[in-house]
Parts: sequence; C-alpha cells; structure tokens
Amino acid sequence: MEFLLREARESDMEAVLGLIQELADYEKEPDAVINTVEQLTQDGFGPNKIFDCSVVEIDSEIVGFYLTYISYSTWKGRCLYLEDFYLKPEFRRYGIGKIMFDEIVEKAKKSGVKRMDWQVLEWNEPAINFYEKYGAHLDKEWYNGRLFFE
Repeated sequence: MEFLLREARESDMEAVLGLIQELADYEKEPDAVINTVEQLTQDGFGPNKIFDCSVVEIDSEIVGFYLTYISYSTWKGRCLYLEDFYLKPEFRRYGIGKIMFDEIVEKAKKSGVKRMDWQVLEWNEPAINFYEKYGAHLDKEWYNGRLFFE
C-alpha cells in the first residue's frame, strides 16, 4: 500500500483533530476532546510552538498521525513524549504503524533524548502487543496523576 509519512502542515489540523476524536472514541472517552483546530494550529505552528506532528496520507486523505513534544526528567534529562499515535483501523496490518513508530524512535535518538515515554490503556491488547515487540517497558506500578482546569 502506497502512503506518504510527512510533517504536518497547518492545513492538516482539521483532519488531525478528526483523528484525535476517533482515538478518543476508541478509548471510550468520546466527550473528552475540547481542543480546537485553532488551538492545535497555534500550539503546533505558532511563535511558541510546543509540539511536533506528522501525518500519514493515502490518496490525499490523512489517515494517521503522531504528536510528540519534549518533556523533562529530573533523573534523565530531556525526554520525548509521544502524546498520540493513531492510524485508522482499515489501514493497519500493512506495516504503516511500524514505519511510523520507527520514525518516532529515530527522531528521539537523533534529538539526543535519554528516554521516550507514552501511555497505553491496560485493555488495549493490540497496542500492548505492538509495543512489546519493541521491547518496551510497560510499567504497571505507577498511577497517572492528572488535574483538569476549565
């Protein structure tokens, strides 16, 4: 299957937001997404850019994306955080997800970070199996802490 994996452009943010909503639906949080195209554009392309995003394009349609940003560990130093990694289900099993994840890992290594972090839901067996093929350490000991502000 032919596809293009490329850096996202401002004009892609509407499609990316649609994929973010699909991911939220899959993760059983359909009402959790409050982000907007305007906010994604500002945060990804504005003067105070805080994330990087790449998209997968097939036949001029954006069918996948990943979004990363630099985080910091007091123990390790600079880290890469993989916030979201999503490919529409009908395009899985063609090796596209592996190519996407390999690119993320390479970007992390080239940027000199000491660690790459992400989260996966405990019931998401396909994703867990995917990450385990990479030898990823999936920690079951730590709780996720979160505060929400409206």
